[in-house]
Amino acid sequence: MGKKLLKNVEWSVLIVCIILCVIGAIALFSATQSTDYEEFQKQLIFIGVSVPFLILASVIDYNVIIRFSTLAYVIIIGLLIGVLFTEPISGASSWFKITETISFQPSEIGKVVIILFLSFILNKLQIRGRKEINKIWKLFIFLFLAAIPVFLIIKEPDLGTTLVYITVIIFMLFVSGIDKKYIIATLILIAIMTPIIYHNLPDHAVKRIEVFFNPDLDPRGAGYNIKQSKLAIGAGQVFGMGLLKGNQTQLGFLHPKTTDFIFSVIGEELGFVATGTITILYIILVTKAIYIAKTAKDNIGSYIAIGIAGVFFFHMAENIGMTIGLLPITGIPLPFVSYGGSSLVSNFICIGLLLNISSRRQKAIFVE
Repeated sequence: MGKKLLKNVEWSVLIVCIILCVIGAIALFSATQSTDYEEFQKQLIFIGVSVPFLILASVIDYNVIIRFSTLAYVIIIGLLIGVLFTEPISGASSWFKITETISFQPSEIGKVVIILFLSFILNKLQIRGRKEINKIWKLFIFLFLAAIPVFLIIKEPDLGTTLVYITVIIFMLFVSGIDKKYIIATLILIAIMTPIIYHNLPDHAVKRIEVFFNPDLDPRGAGYNIKQSKLAIGAGQVFGMGLLKGNQTQLGFLHPKTTDFIFSVIGEELGFVATGTITILYIILVTKAIYIAKTAKDNIGSYIAIGIAGVFFFHMAENIGMTIGLLPITGIPLPFVSYGGSSLVSNFICIGLLLNISSRRQKAIFVE
């Protein structure tokens, strides 16, 4: 980046990313002492692998990157089809197994690809003006292309990641200038379809929803994880039980404690001070992403940034919400904090793109 670009960079998003990675590494260190710190060590490697992706995403003009989004979209669709024929892990065909201990999840990288591709498509559809998206056939094209990866992820099945993609689509459409009538029609459609979708969900998904409304329904089965999570967070109180000293964490009651329930580990061992700090950091990250979207120099930059804001918002809200019992469990990781290579790479790319977009904006100029 040149000096002019560096002046405009929203460095706060990178600072938040680094702080969250440090907190995550500390939590993983504690959560993996019973397994000789295996996942902790891998996470450090994943961070090292992710940094070059962050640098590339931040220095190459996003208008150049987006030219390859169509090819990337085709590749991701191919991978999402291919992964359906792999051996299921934890009931879902979501991973390509690279080695005995390392797997690749295409839907994670797909988040970045879909944001870039849909931003490209939206910009093309609005070449004659922002209101062009309200033409039925143009809106249909956008939704059809967005629905293909969503459908494939549903087939895995991975309902949590499906909801991430849907959130991204909603965020992007909301800022695209779409007419209110479509928003109202969508809300009505959701209200009508919700009971139909519910009755056609897989048994394990239905069980999770039922347990969400009544945790005592299956305390040793589907309700077990959420009970242990709430016990862990409650036991931590304000300052926590101390690193390496959490009962639920160290005695193996929390599962999976390095991914879905890493927030519970932090709550038990480091207390409300740490969990409150994490929540504030995510709020800063999301609001800064929205600000970058608002101040971007062009529509493409705005759409990419708001799509990224959607990803971080949903992951934050769902992961924290499910660990404290406010939302159903969906298996959504906490960005930069939970263990996972694919998610870490995609999240670092998102941060790089936010730095990229902010560096090329004109200060104090807002997109109406």
